[in-house]
Amino acid sequence: MAYTLITANRNYSSWSLRPWLLMTMLDIPFTDRIEPFAAMDNHAAFRAFSPTGQVPVLLHDGRTIWDSLGIALYLGERHDGVWPTDPAARAWAMCAATEMHGGFGALRAGRTMTVGQRVTPDETSPRLARDVERLAELWAEGLARFGGPWLAGAAFGAVDAFFAPVAYRVRTYGIDVGAAGARWVAWMLDQPAMRVWEAAALAETFREATHEAEVAAVGIVTADHRVRP
Repeated sequence: MAYTLITANRNYSSWSLRPWLLMTMLDIPFTDRIEPFAAMDNHAAFRAFSPTGQVPVLLHDGRTIWDSLGIALYLGERHDGVWPTDPAARAWAMCAATEMHGGFGALRAGRTMTVGQRVTPDETSPRLARDVERLAELWAEGLARFGGPWLAGAAFGAVDAFFAPVAYRVRTYGIDVGAAGARWVAWMLDQPAMRVWEAAALAETFREATHEAEVAAVGIVTADHRVRP
């Protein structure tokens, strides 16, 4: 049975990007099903296909696999390339991906993903500054230890997919992630799959008021490259 991946809006949904990018770049065929956000809280509507009322969700062989990390683990048992084969790189990639999945709360809250906009932030809180410092440290470590150009070595994998939404955030808000981190961001944003995702984000006419307000609350929006609603 083929995979069906359920995701949400390209401009906002950082969690959706992770498995979509992972499967796209590893050439894992899937049906791409988009369930747009109708409001900030879509729990009731999304419960029709997701046990948590959230996306992403992977449907396969009669199973519902939820959460981006759960999906990555599920795919890792079935496909090569999700995690590195080198034991040291594999261990690092798994730890870095789970750190991204469970941490960086200030970065998520204060620099929410909006692919099409550019924002000059008003200020950086101490917690956010610590998140950015750790992000730069982590990326530099992986690139130095395993030789790049990907975070855990010569091949793209789940750890890159998990940090891909941050690449958009770095560009949107002008976040300083150090020289090594900046090179990885440029490399990531130039990937054809990321360009496809970005093109879809820019083509969306949908605007969700709460997401838009979150962006406006942290700084001045200096550009919006999305098509007009």
